[in-house]
Amino acid sequence: MKRKLFDSQVRQLSDNGFISANDMIIAGNHWRALNKMPRFDFQTWKNRTSTKEFISALEKEFDNVQITKRGANGGSWLHPYLAIDLALAISPKLKIEVYKWLYDELLKYRNNSGDSYKKMAGALYENSKNKSKFHRGMSITARYIKNACNVKNWEEATEHKLKLRDRIHENIALLCTVLKDNNQAIRIGIDRALMEEEKDKL
Repeated sequence: MKRKLFDSQVRQLSDNGFISANDMIIAGNHWRALNKMPRFDFQTWKNRTSTKEFISALEKEFDNVQITKRGANGGSWLHPYLAIDLALAISPKLKIEVYKWLYDELLKYRNNSGDSYKKMAGALYENSKNKSKFHRGMSITARYIKNACNVKNWEEATEHKLKLRDRIHENIALLCTVLKDNNQAIRIGIDRALMEEEKDKL
């Protein structure tokens, strides 16, 4: 998932909550440049005695607190507690943002929506009359749901949009138990979720 930080985006892994150090440094150095501050150096921070001691203490509690990845999600990834220490070193203002991330519900709702998607997909598969074309049908269904939620990229979706997606998934899965027409279950499931959302606003 991606989080907004100043005018940049910082990636966070939804499975373990680790935060991209590379993205934080890019965002932090951009902010520091705008505020006429010198560039922050990641290696200098990592080599500090205080940082090494903190990493050692965290590893006793959480095992590995920093990982390196290659490819699309390449770079250095830090346990949220270590990311807070990095944020403080870059800027106290940045630390406040990272604290907010730890207490928000985005990861929870993203993971819940993943679970509800599996539940919906299983229900639709049971009802499917042509299972050889099921995968293509699920791609179309996912696109319908994305459009209904008015989302361009789920990685940048708000907590509200993730809740709506979760509600749609749950509705469709439930409707599949009483309706044998998947298209009807999908249409009604989406419409019902949008109606429920409107009621919630009143």
